[in-house]
Amino acid sequence: MDMTLPTTTPRYAKCIEVSKRIRWEIDRDVIRGRAFDYGKPFLPDGLSMAPRLAFLTAPERRLFSQVQGRTYANMFGLVERFIGAKILEVSRDHWMGDQVALEALVRFTDEELKHQELFRRIDAMIAPDMPATYAFVPQPNEVARAVLGASPWAVLALTCHIELFTQAHYRSSIEPAQAIDPLWKDVFLFHWKEESQHAILDELEWVREDGKLSAKERDRAVDDLIGLVGAVDGILQAQARSDADCFTGALLRDLTGDEKSAVHATMLAAYRHQYIATGVKDERFLKILGGMVTKAQMQRIGEALAPIVG
Repeated sequence: MDMTLPTTTPRYAKCIEVSKRIRWEIDRDVIRGRAFDYGKPFLPDGLSMAPRLAFLTAPERRLFSQVQGRTYANMFGLVERFIGAKILEVSRDHWMGDQVALEALVRFTDEELKHQELFRRIDAMIAPDMPATYAFVPQPNEVARAVLGASPWAVLALTCHIELFTQAHYRSSIEPAQAIDPLWKDVFLFHWKEESQHAILDELEWVREDGKLSAKERDRAVDDLIGLVGAVDGILQAQARSDADCFTGALLRDLTGDEKSAVHATMLAAYRHQYIATGVKDERFLKILGGMVTKAQMQRIGEALAPIVG
């Protein structure tokens, strides 16, 4: 029997080593008995786009970022529902094979379950002090079932895109932000630490899945990816409408019709930037994707995304 390990084994092993070293617990390391400070924004301006709304007062812009922040946490809880399920599913391929890869993926799944618990805790903590009309529109289990019905290649592509924009958000916007709530910042610091390893594993599994496909199967998978991103945009449109109504309804004054339209447009622009554009424009994502698809397929993806990402 050939007991030679795959050449990717050291990359899986490195993820295990880092996972053990940075392991954290929700109460001991993240929350530490603290509460959120509602006198500070949650999301930084680079993500919330609040400065675009010049007609809002400083406290109103702060609330705008907090409403978005609640959705930001809930959105991660949503996507980690299907990410954890997919990674658990693909781990089957390693059951009777590379046990190092299997351990890395089992750890990945365990961490995603912990992240879901973290974001449920965060929502429960902030709910009493947020507008009562807030609603998170998508149902996580329904979304997960729909996403997991797509081709594995497309689901892994979407997963890799999500893990990469998570890192981009933290490094470029959350980490350097000095004005945001410190507990909120810590939530995404600890989240980022583990997601950094997940992005490596996503890439390994996505490339491995790509190696199984024929040209025709890959072409259909590209269509599935386009469909998934379109479905994500549908979720963002519905949530942006709900959050814009929640925000304007919570203000202590009435906005004009044009101002309400601007709030909605900015909310949607921010969500498309957060959950789609920063991922699909990420250099690493484009490099991985470009190594798998043809120029024609890449063009097809770009044309489909153009109305969303600009």
